[in-house]
Amino acid sequence: MGVHPMAGKPVDAGRLVHIPGLITAYFARRPDPDDPGQRVSFGTSGHRGSSLKGSFNEDHILAVSQAICHYRRSQDIDGPLFLGLDTHALSTPASVTALEVLAANGVTVMMADDGVYTPTPAISHAILCHNRGRASGWADGIVITPSHNPPEDGGFKYNPPNGGPAGSDITGWIEKEANAILADGLRAVKRMSYEQALRAGTTQRHDFIRAYVEDLDQVIDMALIRESGVSLGVDPLGGAGIGYWPAVVDRYGIDLTLVDDTVDPTFRFMTLDWDGRIRMDPSSSYTMQRLIALKDRFQVAWGCDTDFDRHGIVTRSGGLLPPNHYLAVCVDYLFRNRPQWPAAAAVGKTLVSSAIIDRVAAGLERRLYEVPVGFKWFVEGLLDGSLGFGGEESAGASFLRLDGSAWSTDKDGLIAGLLAAEITARLERDPAEVYEELTRRYGAPVYARIDAPATPAQKAALAKLSPDRIAVQKMAGDKIEAALTHAPGNGAPIGGLKIVTANGWFAARPSGTEDIYKIYAESFKDEAHLRRIQEEAREIVAKAV
Repeated sequence: MGVHPMAGKPVDAGRLVHIPGLITAYFARRPDPDDPGQRVSFGTSGHRGSSLKGSFNEDHILAVSQAICHYRRSQDIDGPLFLGLDTHALSTPASVTALEVLAANGVTVMMADDGVYTPTPAISHAILCHNRGRASGWADGIVITPSHNPPEDGGFKYNPPNGGPAGSDITGWIEKEANAILADGLRAVKRMSYEQALRAGTTQRHDFIRAYVEDLDQVIDMALIRESGVSLGVDPLGGAGIGYWPAVVDRYGIDLTLVDDTVDPTFRFMTLDWDGRIRMDPSSSYTMQRLIALKDRFQVAWGCDTDFDRHGIVTRSGGLLPPNHYLAVCVDYLFRNRPQWPAAAAVGKTLVSSAIIDRVAAGLERRLYEVPVGFKWFVEGLLDGSLGFGGEESAGASFLRLDGSAWSTDKDGLIAGLLAAEITARLERDPAEVYEELTRRYGAPVYARIDAPATPAQKAALAKLSPDRIAVQKMAGDKIEAALTHAPGNGAPIGGLKIVTANGWFAARPSGTEDIYKIYAESFKDEAHLRRIQEEAREIVAKAV
């Protein structure tokens, strides 16, 4: 599918979702438990859907909230549950439904004041701070967000006591339990009115902004940023962290300008993404047009998606920095400027992230921990300090505190942006300029992702592929050094195939929602070599499946 002619342009009125209709459908539409598209389905980032399609309605939230209560009891999790939500239109009604169920089940809920949104990293940070040093009374959390998805979508994700995204064992348990509750007509759901839930002794207010912002100097050198006077710009894209930046300025006195403080559930202030849809993706040059146009006003600037777990870095010298470029810069900078980090702390990356990260890690003499797609694979390493940094190609990352202890075990767009400020302040070069230096040392890769058609049977075969099915010895003129169906870092199945040579690689993974598979590819030679890798990738996959 090509780029839409409206990509990067302001939203026209005809593309705006009708908020009253969206909210009405949330309460009025009843999902059909026999329709796979209307059942609870936890992907890598929780349950997502739209009330207009019968895939994110009150019944779903009632069932999932009750299932989480059952899961907590099964695991003896009896501490507080930190509840957060973003600025999507469906997040507020879903938070009301969730609280009605949680309160009726006697769960202590910690939530922000009315009208205050809570980013994903603030929930992870709160969970870890509460649980530090505890042997019991552990906390967990729920974040109501569909991430950067379009305005008509809703999302609901669970973070267990380790603070990070729940693993597939947990999400599978909750999904199965929630669907059983749905199929049984919600008879297992305990619920009280919203007014009763607000008055319940178990419902408590928590100042997430203060707790998070006052701790920032433990993970970022905020004094350096202030003293350098580096000028910073932030576009929150109307997301959940919009109230955090003024608090950061008040607390640390840095030169940071919020370029837009609009919160509007239609997100009419955005520019359209590549496919002509509204999407709050800070890694897309189409959706970041407003901040890119302001790049010369600031030494470095950034935006975050709606729940602030992803980042997009904009520089004077290079405009919007591709996520892989910034991940490489982060790795090189952090491991050179965090002397208290454990000497054995490794570099975490997903297997579809750029191989320049591999080369940077080798140059630092740090172990590389390469895992399948999904931030959940970094959680335990960030928690115990065996990973200094974990990052994925879709612009999500987190890293340790200055002293080498855990900060957040979920993606954190706020600290990713502030790290760009620290890098610029210390090195007197912006991250794009630092990346250019890295390419002179390690090579300048060319990276792209494309889609290829695939039948359901082909997708299933690709997901379960064995390396023995790969008959070729060379790719794009280079000897194949590895054919992987399991990640080198943790041995987990990658749900696809990765082929590696000395000068490039590709990874193929089936889409979970469309009849396509995704080909991620990279060349350390040039664009022509990249195209050859992509062409041969299609041939290799076609023969293997």
